[in-house]
Amino acid sequence: MTDNLPHEEYQYINLIKKIIAEGYWETGRNGRTKSIFGYSMRFSLQNGKLPLLTTKKTAWKTCLKELLWFIRGETDNKLLQEQGVHIWDGNATKDFMASRGLDHYPAGVLGPLYGYQWRNFNASYDSATGKPSEHASGIDQLQQIITALKDPVQRTSRRLIMTAWNPCQLDEMALPPCHILCQFNVHDGNKLSCALFQRSQDVCLGESFNIASYSFLTHLLAKHCGLEAYEFIHFMGNCHIYEEHLEPIKLILERTPFEFPTLDISALKDNINAYEASDFIVTNYKSHDVIKMPMIA
Repeated sequence: MTDNLPHEEYQYINLIKKIIAEGYWETGRNGRTKSIFGYSMRFSLQNGKLPLLTTKKTAWKTCLKELLWFIRGETDNKLLQEQGVHIWDGNATKDFMASRGLDHYPAGVLGPLYGYQWRNFNASYDSATGKPSEHASGIDQLQQIITALKDPVQRTSRRLIMTAWNPCQLDEMALPPCHILCQFNVHDGNKLSCALFQRSQDVCLGESFNIASYSFLTHLLAKHCGLEAYEFIHFMGNCHIYEEHLEPIKLILERTPFEFPTLDISALKDNINAYEASDFIVTNYKSHDVIKMPMIA
């Protein structure tokens, strides 16, 4: 845990400071970044705590709707757009899809990414429907984890791992996954934690979403499986700030974090696919204003 810090969010603030002070300039596929390699943070989820970053406003409803889209194994961006969620729009354009050799996909179809791998790992992908091909067989990693977490004998396994990184299908995806592997762990009989490894971290725009998303997921699995959410641990590989974000993000260094909000999930449902955004009640989220920065696709 992070008892030596006055607030857990200072881990994020210190990451920004470290990149600004010690980072290396690199030019990659989508622009110039200042980066470091290797960083980790820990956030308590006890007593319903939800680590939504407060030094800039986190669009948590957008994040939650994307998570539920992942959980259902969906890959069609139009389903997000219908809910007012536009975070995948930049990676769904015809030009971007053409850059990936996927311009033959129907508009909005993104390929077998994140949620598809969670629910249909390595099942052959029908780009016309955004679903597994007929008679395709894949591995439902998320359901395997749910089954284990509900079983007092299995829930202490050290093999509760879910991966979105599938080398066999990377070239079919609009974007290879950035948050690629998570591991769940239960201790003291009922305390559920999640550790995430992320290969590539957009510190200014992506970080707040990734923390929120996997914290929501851990709370949801705890509720669904009769456990208590305990901790979220975030391990990161390449942590970078895009050149266009470097000046705007410095505003965070002048801000003091607010207390994190709490989360209550109002209903227990039989099927993990049945949860809706309205079931998640976030209380006392107070934040500083949004910092406007362009999304770099």
